Amino acid sequence: MTDEGAEQQRRVTLRFLAEPGDVNFGGKVHGGAVMKWIDQVGYTCAAGWTGTYCVTVYMGGLHFLAPIHVGEVVELQALVIRTGRSSIDISVDVYARDPKSPERRRTGHCVIVFVALGSDGRPARVPQWQPRDDVDRALESYAVRLAYLRKQMDTEMERRLGRSGEGRVSPSEE
Repeated sequence: MTDEGAEQQRRVTLRFLAEPGDVNFGGKVHGGAVMKWIDQVGYTCAAGWTGTYCVTVYMGGLHFLAPIHVGEVVELQALVIRTGRSSIDISVDVYARDPKSPERRRTGHCVIVFVALGSDGRPARVPQWQPRDDVDRALESYAVRLAYLRKQMDTEMERRLGRSGEGRVSPSEE
């Protein structure tokens, strides 16, 4: 993949109207619907970057910042912020706006990690991305820091689960 082609695939935006079927019991768009949309835009970005099928292996740092109302235009922006050997970190921002207004508000954010799969179903190499400016370097640093924290949390959970014997944390370990 050329640098020019890779740059074109680095960013994906999906837009649609939030529908009545997306509503939760509180009358706003259901968080599960937003998570599905986040995964969809993330997959579209990852598959576009890698040119292959990708699977979600981690979604982290999900922040619901503001509610989305039925009838609003929802915009999800996905951006490659780091690549590994077979993995790709995608930052996703969620925005919403009244369709009669150009003014939008940020309603959510997260980072998703995908792994590219080859035709044999095993992890496959991904085209590498390199930061080009200070913003890119900050985004990559953010992804590296999240990966480090994720490993720390996984290690802590495994340590705690191993001690409890039943998959629960005992009160004495908290």
